[in-house]
Amino acid sequence: MTDFEARRRTMVDTQVRPADVTRFPIIDAMLTVPREDFVPDAYRETAYVGEHVPISPGRVVLEPRLLGKILDALDLTGEDLVLDIGSAYGYSAAVIAHIAQAVIAVEGDETLAAESMPLLSEAGADNVIVEEGAMTEGAAEHGPYDVIIIEGGVETMPAALIDQLKEGGRMAAVFCEGALGTLRVGHKHNGKMTWRDEFNAHVPVMPGFARESAFTL
Repeated sequence: MTDFEARRRTMVDTQVRPADVTRFPIIDAMLTVPREDFVPDAYRETAYVGEHVPISPGRVVLEPRLLGKILDALDLTGEDLVLDIGSAYGYSAAVIAHIAQAVIAVEGDETLAAESMPLLSEAGADNVIVEEGAMTEGAAEHGPYDVIIIEGGVETMPAALIDQLKEGGRMAAVFCEGALGTLRVGHKHNGKMTWRDEFNAHVPVMPGFARESAFTL
């Protein structure tokens, strides 16, 4: 029988902590949430390897180190209402739910959204609401949000998501240019976003978040 709890401890000790992620709420959440339950069955045995878990073209479950560093850069608190875009099977939402006040998880794949609901319930993430719909549109009916997290790469940030961020709120996404990616944290002031580069990261660009190619003759 696989000892997933031991693998979670190893994941935190060898991937997350060495990445300078030391905030107790993040460490505690990643030690608690059963990552193996939130990946496709074929990847259950390798859920704790330090790599992205593929779901479909352009979609992954973020590697633990990257998710931890994103949450650390955002400095989440227990007062935050968080919009989690591209939540897939719900792993990120379950982790965030341990730290924040509540999470609205938006998933564009109807099957993934439906499958994530019982998984989140079993994990005790009762402060998560899953919304199935266009990830570029967010979930305005539950906003505005203190924090917005994009669970994949972006080339362009939809205005609809920025509109749903509270004044003074913060947002994180990996901005991709070719093969290069940079995690940026943005703060909203006077309706405008100011972005700061945090660290390099590589993730596929999520469907709907690619820059439109210019048409030329």
